[in-house]
Amino acid sequence: MSFLRRYLVAGLLVWVPLVITVLVVQLLIQWADSSLLLLPKAYRPENLLGFSVPGLGVALTVVILLLTGAVVANFFGRRLIALWERILDSIPLVRSVYSAAKQLAETMFAADSNSFRKVLLVEFPRRGLWTLAFQTGTDIGEAQEKTGRDVVNVYVPTTPNPTGGYFVMVPREDVRELDMSVDEGLRMLISMGAVVPGIHKDAPELAHAKAKP
Repeated sequence: MSFLRRYLVAGLLVWVPLVITVLVVQLLIQWADSSLLLLPKAYRPENLLGFSVPGLGVALTVVILLLTGAVVANFFGRRLIALWERILDSIPLVRSVYSAAKQLAETMFAADSNSFRKVLLVEFPRRGLWTLAFQTGTDIGEAQEKTGRDVVNVYVPTTPNPTGGYFVMVPREDVRELDMSVDEGLRMLISMGAVVPGIHKDAPELAHAKAKP
């Protein structure tokens, strides 16, 4: 029975990651293909060609993003976006949602942003228990003024699904910055600790350990 178990585990190690990858990619392609609904019904591939073309929506999504970026990059586009934002700002509920979503997008995709660039080690949910977290911001705001502490904004994801989690403001002295990349941190979270990244060669802790007699 031991060799059967070994073969079964070996088979699972091949197929489980492959199936998960296919499902995720398929979900992303289906989401991008929904952009084809923006086309008039008569110009959609299934009507023009007589059959659907999987993944064509991905190309259309990329084209839409590039054209949008080209438009808003010039003076006329910026004026148009400013007018659009003033219209949205006049709608009470939409104003709050749009403002929060825009700030999140600007924070995450800005070239000089430090959001989701660092993997941290924090004590959560109580002292003595450690978990991985991602730094989302260090800007000084009302929370720091009220607490009188230099706090770091961190996102503590749940495992194995990192899309859910907790936002926590942690004092800077209680945060330990790790040398692992964000991708390595996500793999460790998704695997529930089964996949542990190795120590980086340039990690300060390793250099300190080598310096010891």
